[in-house]
Amino acid sequence: MKKKLKGVAIGAGYFSLFQYEAWTRIPEVEITALCNLNLERAKGIMESYSVKKHYTDYKEMILKEKPDFVDIITPPETHFEMCAFAADHGVHIICQKPLAPTFKESQKIVDYVSKKDVRFVVHENFRFQPWHREIKNIINDGVIGDLFSLNFRSRMGDGWGEDAYLARQPYFRDYKKLLIYETGVHFIDTFRYHAGEVKSVYAMLKRLNPVIKGEDSGLMILNFENNAHAIWDANRYNENNFKTKRYTFGEYLIDGSKGSIRLHPGGQITIQKLGELETQHNYIHNDIGFAGDCCYIFQRDVINQLISGDPFETSGEDYLKTLITQEAVYKSAELNLPVVL
Repeated sequence: MKKKLKGVAIGAGYFSLFQYEAWTRIPEVEITALCNLNLERAKGIMESYSVKKHYTDYKEMILKEKPDFVDIITPPETHFEMCAFAADHGVHIICQKPLAPTFKESQKIVDYVSKKDVRFVVHENFRFQPWHREIKNIINDGVIGDLFSLNFRSRMGDGWGEDAYLARQPYFRDYKKLLIYETGVHFIDTFRYHAGEVKSVYAMLKRLNPVIKGEDSGLMILNFENNAHAIWDANRYNENNFKTKRYTFGEYLIDGSKGSIRLHPGGQITIQKLGELETQHNYIHNDIGFAGDCCYIFQRDVINQLISGDPFETSGEDYLKTLITQEAVYKSAELNLPVVL
C-alpha cells in the first residue's frame, strides 16, 4: 500500500467546511492537523472530518507535522506570509482565492514560490463544476462549431437589506471591491477555460446596497483572441427563482457556428444545433457539497497532478492571467472605456 500524502490546513471559516469534507473522500490524502485561533470552531471541524490535531500557530504546525502540502483557507491579506513560510520549508501549497488584496501582492506570491522547490495551485473551483467540465468537452468536440458568444446571467440574492452578508461572509461588507474581486473572478476564469485568452474588456459596475462598501452589480464584457466574446450580467442584490439558489449560480448560453449550448439552473445541459430541435445532453452531476461538488473535483484533480507531476490547471502563473483581466475590468469601469490587455 502506498503511503498517503500528509496534508495540513489553515483556517476554519464558512467555506473551509466544503474543503475539509472533500478531503475525507480522497483516499490518497490524510489531513493530520488544522490551525485556527478559535478552538471551538476547530473542534467542530476536527470531530466532523477526522482531523486529529489542532494548532493556533501555523508555523509550529508546519514545523512539527512536516506535511507534504498545506491547504490555506484564510483571508487574502494573510496569504503571502503563509505561502512564503510553507515554500521556505518545502511544503506544496494550495491557496484559496482571492489570492491577495491586490494584483501586485498576488504577483509577489507567485514570484516567491516559483523560486522554491514546491508546487503551487490556486483553489479556483468554478471551472471544476461538473457542467463547466462537460461544456468544455462539448466545445472541444466541435458540436457547436466555432465559438461566437458566451452569456452568463447571475442573480445571487444574498446582498440585499441591512443585514446583507452577515449570516455567511460578513467581511464582504467591508470589501472596497466586491462583485468582481470575490465572484466575477470565478467567471473570468471559467470564460477563459471555455474560450481561451482575453484580449480586451469593457465593464460597468455599480453599488446597489448602501450598507456595503464595494460594487454588487455589474456588466462585464470580455473579447477573446478567437474573436468570441463573453458577457457576465450579475448582481448580488436581486434574487433568482431557482429551486437550488447556489447550484449553477445562474443561466448560461453559448452560441457557435453550428448551434448553441444552454446550462439550466438545475445543472441540465441542452444542445440546439442549427435547424434542429433542442435536445437534452446527459451527463452526471450531483447536488453534493458546494456547486456540484466542485471542491472535491478540484481537490481530486490537484492530488492527481501532485502525484503525477503534471501541471495544475490553476497554477500561479496561469491564474495571474485571470487576475490581469480582473484588473482590466476595474480599470474599464473607472474610465468607462474598453481596456486592451
